Amino acid sequence: MSSICPWYLLVCAPGDSAWNMALDEALLEAMPRIGVPVLRFYGWAQPAASFGYFQRFADVQGLTPLRPLVRRPTGGGIVPHDADWTYSLAFPPNDAWYGLTARESYRQVHEWIQQAFSRLDLPTQLAPRASKAAAGQCFLGYEESDLLWQGRKIAGAAQRRRRDGLLIQGSVQPPLPLPRTRWQSAMCEAASARQGVCWSDFPADPPLEERARGLVLHKYSRDAYNRKR
Repeated sequence: MSSICPWYLLVCAPGDSAWNMALDEALLEAMPRIGVPVLRFYGWAQPAASFGYFQRFADVQGLTPLRPLVRRPTGGGIVPHDADWTYSLAFPPNDAWYGLTARESYRQVHEWIQQAFSRLDLPTQLAPRASKAAAGQCFLGYEESDLLWQGRKIAGAAQRRRRDGLLIQGSVQPPLPLPRTRWQSAMCEAASARQGVCWSDFPADPPLEERARGLVLHKYSRDAYNRKR
């Protein structure tokens, strides 16, 4: 993949479940205007679980005790957010990542995370094939190209491709008590080494924040939306 410069880095304080999903969707919508990829690191203000856009709420609520439950703008299964490291990637439609197949972008993002863990002296492997263990739950069993540590899945992702861009939402379940900040730094270093990425801090963007607040109010905080299926 060709070098991309610059990319924006957005490191967020822990947010509630509705805000976390709203800001990711707002970033996706804003990609044609922003024009360069954004890597966002964020956390959760309280334990929660997110679930895929196409999942049935009635199925989800019986499969995890975590609350609140929030529907993601991407697909995939249930992801627990009680001790994970969460990130998102947003790409504009003129970026090389946007032209990748879903399978290839999934593999590339987990190769990137693998390289970051390698910088922390933690060997991991990409799953060569799927091993299903429980329907609807992202971290029970694994899919092809998920990231494994000692045979256990530690990183998964989901994505959504629209005319305005590509959004990847990912979760890392750290296998050892590593500082999250060290992993975030390793991610940035690995991207610079792998793709020649030149990082810039994401600038203040009032229209983006206003749009995210609207998505919280009218979508992700609404019980009717999260129970829509």
